[in-house]
Amino acid sequence: LQPAHPDVKRAKRKLDILVLSDVHLGTYGCHAKELLRYLKTVKPKTVILNGDIIDIWQFSKRYWPKSHMKVVKHLMSWMSKGVKMYYITGNHDEMLRKFVGFKMGSLKIVNKVILELDDDKTAWFFHGDVFDVTMQHSKWLAKLGAVGYDTLIHINRVANFISEKIFKKGKLSLSKKIKNSVKSAVKFINSFEQTAADIGISNQYDYVICGHIHQPEMREIENEQGKIMYLNSGDWIENLTALEYAEGEWKIYRYDENEMQQWIEHSNEEEELNNTQLFDNMLEEFNLMKQ
Repeated sequence: LQPAHPDVKRAKRKLDILVLSDVHLGTYGCHAKELLRYLKTVKPKTVILNGDIIDIWQFSKRYWPKSHMKVVKHLMSWMSKGVKMYYITGNHDEMLRKFVGFKMGSLKIVNKVILELDDDKTAWFFHGDVFDVTMQHSKWLAKLGAVGYDTLIHINRVANFISEKIFKKGKLSLSKKIKNSVKSAVKFINSFEQTAADIGISNQYDYVICGHIHQPEMREIENEQGKIMYLNSGDWIENLTALEYAEGEWKIYRYDENEMQQWIEHSNEEEELNNTQLFDNMLEEFNLMKQ
């Protein structure tokens, strides 16, 4: 973001695609204020919400700050203006998998998205939590391919049910798994990225875009069958990152407080609303979406 004259309203950056994941709204760790500031600086044509946007696992009625409500309202305002939005289900919002296929206005709830980009390349978007259970079977996964992704979701659900109901150990937790040691974390992340790339290559995609592991990344991965560009949008708990696609190029956006402060100083301040006013505004946006 370049400095602007104080009297000039800051122009929003135009994006073809914006990818957000692992926001975890409804939890204490979510940096909703920073996310909202960032959202106000961009104007995307398509938004991919790549899982774990609202943390239904840890959701509590006692904790839903105004800043979290504002993020939801901002996304809804985009939808009411016709911005195409895909909500890809993750593990912390897996309840929404019951509603896969649901459409309202420009919003669609899905398990995965395959998009043809302007450069005649194909991008495959999915959250990635299904690899938690089946990571060791990467070769089998590669053969199963993207078509079987929904099958993997069912496998993951069964595994979580067994862990939670029969062994009384709760849902399988990625964070517990990778935080045991730095070595195991690095090994898991490498396995995750390689597995995602292997499946993408086997399906002849050009890009594979994930979330889930809270590790922003953009790198080319090869195997004996070919190569693919692997991307991960990171999170809004620790890294405060997103993926942006514009003019045929991908880049990782990293939140910068000093840079954002310049934007705030040269932008028009919005009227501060209370929770009731925010909710009323959201209902208005919702009604616009239904029309």
